[in-house]
Amino acid sequence: MSTEPEVAARSAGDRPDMFSKVNAGRVSNLIVEQIRFLIRDGQLKAGDRLPSERELGERFGVSRVTVREALKMLEANGLVTIKVGARGGAFVTAPTSERVGEGISDLLTFSVVEPADVTEARQVFELGIVPLVCRRADEQDITDLLEICDRAEAMLKADGEYPVSLSAEFHVRVARATHNPALELLARSFHGPMLRSLMRAQEGDPRVGIKGTQEHREFVEAVRMRDVAAATAVMTTHLARTAERLRPGGDGKGE
Repeated sequence: MSTEPEVAARSAGDRPDMFSKVNAGRVSNLIVEQIRFLIRDGQLKAGDRLPSERELGERFGVSRVTVREALKMLEANGLVTIKVGARGGAFVTAPTSERVGEGISDLLTFSVVEPADVTEARQVFELGIVPLVCRRADEQDITDLLEICDRAEAMLKADGEYPVSLSAEFHVRVARATHNPALELLARSFHGPMLRSLMRAQEGDPRVGIKGTQEHREFVEAVRMRDVAAATAVMTTHLARTAERLRPGGDGKGE
């Protein structure tokens, strides 16, 4: 995560040939793309202060209103931070894992990825991290996972229905127990697609989640005992049932 830039931060205004005029399409989008490219290319780095709105307007050949719109878009995308005051301005920021994860999730969401494909990918990924989870999970991980199980069981008892969002939450929390930020990021990027695949499974069988909640608890207990074989066996069965449900001609019994 980037720290707040100080006055001593490098100024991109010192490099006059960095920006070029734009004159086609929706101008603010073109400005965003140009600045995004400069960041990716390394010409702009985290902490760099962009030129003022007036200077950018002159360099791009557009009004300050257009520049302001582009900067707001860059801020919404997490590429710049806008600070007000004497030491303010637009500063390039380093992307956070959460922002990157959202981008990957959006890519999966808007691509042609079938629920069955998502579940197959989950089988590869989630079974692969089980040994790490068993080795690294601490008491807080166990407590958090059991708390999700408790909530799921309480909702089943009260309403007779299982919110698949709790299943998605559980599996992301399992990845966090690896204490590997990269693996947690990958799991978070799958949250949306995973949720949609579970909803599809539940559409075919309203009982989805009843057996799964039981298995979630069994998995946590196996992790608590550092029993990789038992945890892997539970997760294999757990994910295979959802995969079967989503496969064409499946038996209708999902997670």
